[in-house]
Parts: sequence; C-alpha cells; structure tokens
Amino acid sequence: MAGEPEVVVAGSEVGAQGGLALRSARGRWVLAASVLGSGIAFLDATVVNVALPHIGRELDAGFTGLQWTVNAYTLALAALLLLSGSLGDRLGRRRVFVVGVAWFALASLACALAPTVEVLVGARIAQGVGGALLTPASLALLQASFRPGDRAAAIGAWTGLTGVAGATGPLLGGWLVDVASWRLIFLINLPLAAVVIWAAVRHVPESSAPGERARPLDVRGAGLAALALAGLTHGLGEAAAGRGSAHALAAGVVGALAAAGFIAYEARTPAPLVPLGLFRERTFSAANAVTLVVYAALSAAIFLLPLQLQQVLDYSALMAGLSLAPVTLLMLLLSPSAGRLCQRVGPRIPLTFGPLVAAAGFALLAGVGAGDDYLVHVLPGTVVFGLGLSLTVAPLTAAVLGAAPPERAGVASAVNTTVARAAGLLAVALVPVLAGIGGDDYLDARAFSQGFTNGMWITAGMCAAGGLLAALALSAGPPRVAPELPGPETPGSLASP
Repeated sequence: MAGEPEVVVAGSEVGAQGGLALRSARGRWVLAASVLGSGIAFLDATVVNVALPHIGRELDAGFTGLQWTVNAYTLALAALLLLSGSLGDRLGRRRVFVVGVAWFALASLACALAPTVEVLVGARIAQGVGGALLTPASLALLQASFRPGDRAAAIGAWTGLTGVAGATGPLLGGWLVDVASWRLIFLINLPLAAVVIWAAVRHVPESSAPGERARPLDVRGAGLAALALAGLTHGLGEAAAGRGSAHALAAGVVGALAAAGFIAYEARTPAPLVPLGLFRERTFSAANAVTLVVYAALSAAIFLLPLQLQQVLDYSALMAGLSLAPVTLLMLLLSPSAGRLCQRVGPRIPLTFGPLVAAAGFALLAGVGAGDDYLVHVLPGTVVFGLGLSLTVAPLTAAVLGAAPPERAGVASAVNTTVARAAGLLAVALVPVLAGIGGDDYLDARAFSQGFTNGMWITAGMCAAGGLLAALALSAGPPRVAPELPGPETPGSLASP
C-alpha cells in the first residue's frame, strides 16, 4: 500500500500506539466481523465439493457441469483478487468488505434457487466476485484497525479461526445435504452475512490508503487475466475431453493471446496488478512454480475424492466430509511447527519432502475402491496426505514472502494466492479428463473408479514433481519472514480448491 493508512477510530478503546486494542470490546467485534466474513467464503468453498453428486443428480448435470460449478467460483476469485485489494485501499476497506459480503450473500441466494446447472454456474461466478471483494479486505481491516503491537496476534487469530471454518465446512455441508438439500449450503450464508454486515457497519472503523487514490486502477490488466484464465481453462478441458476441437482451439488461442497480452501490458503499465520485477528473484519464481504444481495437484485431488467416496464407496455426504477432516486438522496442528522448522533450516528441505510425502498420500488413495474399509484403506492415505501438506504450506509462504522486499510483502502474498487459485482452476478442468473421466461417468461407479485411480496417480506425479523442483531450484538458508502476513492459503482454506 502506498502511503500511511488513513484510519477513522473513535472512543477510549484506542491503544497507546494508535489503533484498536485487540482485547477491547470493539477490537473483538472487528476480529469477529473479519473472521466470520472470510469464514463464509472458506466455508462455502469446502462444502460445495461434498454436495457435487447431489447437485449433479438434481440438476441433471454432466461431469463438465460439476467441474464448472467449482471452477466458475475460482475463475472470478483468481481474476479479481489483486484488483479488489487495490479497491479496498482506494475506496475504503470497510466499504469494500461490506459490499463484498452483501454481494456474496445475494449470489448465494441465486445459487440456492438455481433451476439448472447453467444458472448455478453463473451464480457461482457472481459468488467469486463477492469472495474476491471480501477476502483481501477482511485481512486489510485487521492490519489497518489494530495497533501495531496487536496486529500479528489478530492475524494469527484470523488464521486459526478461519481454519476452524475450513475444518467444519465439509461436516456441516455433508449434514445439510443429507438431512435436507444441497441448496441449504448456500442459504445458510444469508443470516451469517447479515450478522457480518451489521457488525462491520456498527463496530469496524473505516480505513484507506490515501496514496492509492492517485494510482491508476489496472482494470485492463484484470480483464486480460480473466480472459486468459477463462480461455485456457475452457480450451484445455474441451481439448482433453476430445470434444469440439475447433471450439476448444479457438478458446485456447484466445486464452493464450490474452495471457501474452497480460504479461506485455503489466511490463509497461505504471501501476501493474502484478509487478513482474518480483519474478527476477529466483526464490520467488521457484516458490511460485512449486505453488503452481502442488496446488494444482491438491485441487484436482480434493475435487475427485469426495465423488469417489460417495459414488463408488457409497458414503453419505456427511461421511465423505468426515473422511476429509484429518487433512485439515493435521494442518491446523502441525503448520506452526513447519513454519518454525523453515525459519531454522530454510524452505528447501521442507518443500522437497513435504510434496513427496503428499504424493505418497495420493498414491495410497489411488487404490481406494468399492467395498474398501475406511480405517484400512482411506484413513492412511488422508493422514499421509495431511502430513505432507502440513510440511509444505507454511514453508511455501515463508519462501514467497522472504524473497520479496519487505515493502512488497503484501503484493507478493497476493500474487502467490492468485497463482494457487489459477493452478486449481486449470487442474480441475484438465486432470479429470486426462484421467478418462467425462460425460456422465461420475454416475457409473465402475467407470468413475478407474478414472479416479488414474487421476490420483496424476496428482501424485505432480506433487512429486513439485518436490523435485523445490530441491533443484530453491537455495538453502532461512528466508526473511514477514510475520504479520499470512500466506497464500491459510490451513482453513486448503481443503478447498
């Protein structure tokens, strides 16, 4: 952010350093509004995967429709995250946060009422716009509202509490789907959003960065990024599925040209969304390359696994959600220790072994099939997978932030978040069809199970490649760490693509 934050705070709860005290009544309200607002977005992302079979059956959707139910949200989120962060600095962080929460709630209502999968996909795009507005603003509110001595604690609490939202999302979503309807996973956002908006308007101080108002807003860059992601995602998915070759080629060409145009434009515009100079630092480029590969594998696996558990092993939605809980719980417990390990030995060792361990977990899960016992066949793979991710996430964050100058740490984190989301977007489109899944295969247990096995082996190979890339490209030694900034994905959001 350019310039010092302009913060409007009144009352006796302002700390001696300026800003709110975390332990004050108003400080707790600010934290609650930020956590609950971002938690809605994290919760909705994690519950959708366990609801996919029910959505597909009720809306008569093919496998491509299920892919776009996930990818439509990710596309809008990835394309707009960087731009929306600048909007908060420019227009007011509380204002953008409130607009984002309200937008997300209205889009959730549209999702719940969707009569067809096409309408649902459109509503999910709108949800992604709301998520892009509220997520960066929720963190910026903490940074701007609290006194310097309390900011790290506030962001640490945000990380842990949103992690709880991510861990409970599949369980809550599975329960709602089983006892009522998949539509409730969207309707539940409405009362939660109302509470967030009330708390934000009532208790959260407004803040902005005056220097940002003089900087041009990179709308053209955001548009090129969205066009590139949409074109490449659609083109790759259609080409891999062997459908509509001319259409797929046209979409892919448009996406590739938009991507090239985005890079060329960002290189010459005075206020780029993505400062390309950051990539001249070898560690920053290498860490983002590892992010691309590992998060692609993660997103594809988390998309396929709930479908396998429900369609082939005949799990309920709730049981499928429970089956994934060990991954998130292990990350909540072990990620802090992995971060401390990275500070001592540097990121290369954990980022080499973490993805390799996760790859072993995917390989174990590749053998899961009809009639298998959870404790013997499913749990070992999820535990190994969770251990690998726990060893990967915090060191990856530290490597990215440590490679950037301190004044660019926020931009570096935002770039890495966008890389992670874009990786998931492309992987969910491409990996299933490379594995041989398409059409209505998810309704045929035998056909889907074979594709699932292929897909998990593909994700295992991708994770292993990420570990080897880290071993070859990252240098040894502790990184510079920006302790007040969380990484591209908190533990709570890692269960979502």
